[in-house]
Amino acid sequence: MGLKPDHWIRKMALEQHMIDPFTDRQVRQGVISYGVSSYGYDIRVADEFKIFTNVFSATVDPKQFDTRSMVDFKGEVCVIPPNSFALARTIEYFRIPRTVLTVCLGKSTYARCGIIVNVTPFEPEWEGFVTLEISNTTPLPAKIYANEGIAQVLFFEADEPCEISYAEKKGKYQKQNSIVLPKL
Repeated sequence: MGLKPDHWIRKMALEQHMIDPFTDRQVRQGVISYGVSSYGYDIRVADEFKIFTNVFSATVDPKQFDTRSMVDFKGEVCVIPPNSFALARTIEYFRIPRTVLTVCLGKSTYARCGIIVNVTPFEPEWEGFVTLEISNTTPLPAKIYANEGIAQVLFFEADEPCEISYAEKKGKYQKQNSIVLPKL
């Protein structure tokens, strides 16, 4: 399994519609960068957010998530409260080939501000908009800029296809079209 360079990402994005919309260069002027990088793709965060709130004093339970724990927000700048988090989604829709696995890491611009982006790997034959978990680890409110870079996806291609893909095992987050809360 090997890390894939920019020309491979361009080819897969154009031939197999792996990333849509696709930006074939890195955009940096006046924004937190996004688009193709040397060995990855910098994804953008859309302008839709679900911000965690403790107004109902609910217990966070991944098996029975209380939707009242989230407040919907749409806008160009999302402010995440101190020591809290928000869920968001990418602008890009992904279609991961059967021989590919990705790892996604937050961008250093946000990390240097105490903002951590968590995304699980995109498994072979997973597709959809990516649900992002954005944590504000600071004691201050933190701004997230919609339509700008938020994290970098690294692509690894296997020497042979996996035995069972995410689509074949009917993964519960397949073809998500919005921010998806925890499912059991």
